[in-house]
Amino acid sequence: MTTAATLAPPVRRPAERLRSSSPWWMALVGAVAGFSGTGSATLNGDELATISAASRSLSGMFELARHIDGHFLPYYLFMHFWAKAGTSELWLRLPSAVAIGVAAWFLVDLGRRLHSTRAGVIGAGVFAVLPSVSYYGAFARSYAFAAAAVVLSFWALHRAVERPGAARRWVLYGVAVALVCSTHLFAVLVLPAQLLLLRRAVAVRMLSALAVGCVPAGVLGLIGYGERHAISWIPERGPEVWLKFPKMAAGAATLGVVLFAMALAGAVVLWRAAGKSQGQGDKVWAPVLVGWLVLPPVLLLAVSVLVTPAYVDRYLFVTAPALALLAGLAVAGLPRFQVVAAVLVVVVGFGLAFSEHAEVREENGRFENIPWALRVIKAEPEDAIVYGQSQLRAGFDYYADSLMPVDVLLAGSAPDPDGFGYPEGSDVSGALEGRERVWVVWRGTKQSGLEAGSIARVAEVERAGFELSAAKHSGDLPGLTVALFTRRGAG
Repeated sequence: MTTAATLAPPVRRPAERLRSSSPWWMALVGAVAGFSGTGSATLNGDELATISAASRSLSGMFELARHIDGHFLPYYLFMHFWAKAGTSELWLRLPSAVAIGVAAWFLVDLGRRLHSTRAGVIGAGVFAVLPSVSYYGAFARSYAFAAAAVVLSFWALHRAVERPGAARRWVLYGVAVALVCSTHLFAVLVLPAQLLLLRRAVAVRMLSALAVGCVPAGVLGLIGYGERHAISWIPERGPEVWLKFPKMAAGAATLGVVLFAMALAGAVVLWRAAGKSQGQGDKVWAPVLVGWLVLPPVLLLAVSVLVTPAYVDRYLFVTAPALALLAGLAVAGLPRFQVVAAVLVVVVGFGLAFSEHAEVREENGRFENIPWALRVIKAEPEDAIVYGQSQLRAGFDYYADSLMPVDVLLAGSAPDPDGFGYPEGSDVSGALEGRERVWVVWRGTKQSGLEAGSIARVAEVERAGFELSAAKHSGDLPGLTVALFTRRGAG
């Protein structure tokens, strides 16, 4: 006989409600933290390259990928459809903020699976206050996507190892690996850490999922190797770059060092917890998380030494979630006052990085302040403008809202099909004939353009009979330089 008691819905305990709602709340916090980094920061050259690629036809994007940025093609394809709704700064950066929220969601649940809901929530809270999250969460490139895909892959791997006989879980893991490979080529450097979980019971399924998931990496890797000229600007690096790695992962030097110390403590907490309770996961997850954090910079430097210079800090943002989660484990492992300690860590962490948070939200927060350059240019009728790097033109076209000097070298309105520059005439002297003043803009310091003829267009303007009248640099490196040249003997 059915009674009222049997028909009543089960009562969920407060702890259960907290566990089920925490990922969603922290996902929202993470997304807001990322999106808040937009502030007044203007688009930089990389983000303008995203607009240039996404604004082309599908055939145009594939043509571009044959020459440059082929490994970004999946992201460009996504942004091609996203940008159909608009190309404002906020709209272009919104997907990255959402990706940060996704990363925070899976970070909470991964922390719960490895240790406790509290560990996951604290880890996601630390993740949200990192200046690097504010930067890449408001950056129209694929780095936030890569971080989200990496967290998803570790989460999916934990579920698969937990029930190795469930084929669907291995399929999800393979899909997650494919996403890692598709979001950024060097995000694959986290995958060797996952091999520490390889056991006889899961070897066939895990290696099969990895092999299938890494197919995009193989394809994009071959494309990227053929286009390595595109990163020829990257200098050779040595092991000294590892000293700067804590700052890169966290986005702030002091905070990074503190969190790295906490991360080591978090690994010990996870190791001990796994040893005490079989339900808390296997001990091997402690070195797996440490590998997630430290292997990418080691392997990226190896690639730089053995293949081609490729060590760039932003390629390693995928390690930031591991740093935050390990720090969260350290706090959750305290014998008492975990909540108080968590609040202190988040508040003090934000305080230690306050200046970096302010910097990424400034107009020049992406170190290429084109609106500033437009304010410096005081154009008179018949003034000309010459770009030291042709691709700078895209930024001036995007932000210009008043009369610009005459672009005397421009030979076509569409960007080059094989790059982000524009077709230009080669006869600078002829293009400037009859002009008395010419504005020259280049990426870099004043010295980089005015000394030793390192920027060809500047030297060509000087050979055309012009001399420097004034020059200003935007401040932060590499920054922009705006210079006014006037014809010798004029006036």
